[in-house]
Amino acid sequence: MKVAFATENLIDVDAHFGWARKIAIYEVQPESSRLVEVVEFAGDLDEDGTEDKLVPKLDAVRDCAILYVAAIGGSAAAKVVNLRVHPVKVPTPQPIAGIVERLQEVLRGTPPPWLRKALLKGKERSFDFDTESEAEHV
Repeated sequence: MKVAFATENLIDVDAHFGWARKIAIYEVQPESSRLVEVVEFAGDLDEDGTEDKLVPKLDAVRDCAILYVAAIGGSAAAKVVNLRVHPVKVPTPQPIAGIVERLQEVLRGTPPPWLRKALLKGKERSFDFDTESEAEHV
């Protein structure tokens, strides 16, 4: 699955989505991860209420399942969710490598419902009645 990180230094999740100068995109699997792309943004990124500057960022994260940010505005979060990307806010700067490691641990176990849903991004949804028990849907 692809995971995006709003970052200024390419090491930490330390940027507000709207003001981020870089978005690092990783491919994360249970046993491996790799940096796929770094998308850089130029120009005036300061908070000014102009949402046009979000368009290139939304395009950058469109194929991702999860987006980690230091902060994100309400309308930007709604647009991210509308792309079926799950935004995750980190309260203080955190190393991208540590987040990737924790994600991999969770992927090796039983991911929580929100992550299972994120993993379905880009895949056709199906339901196998033979493998699911009725208790799981109550």
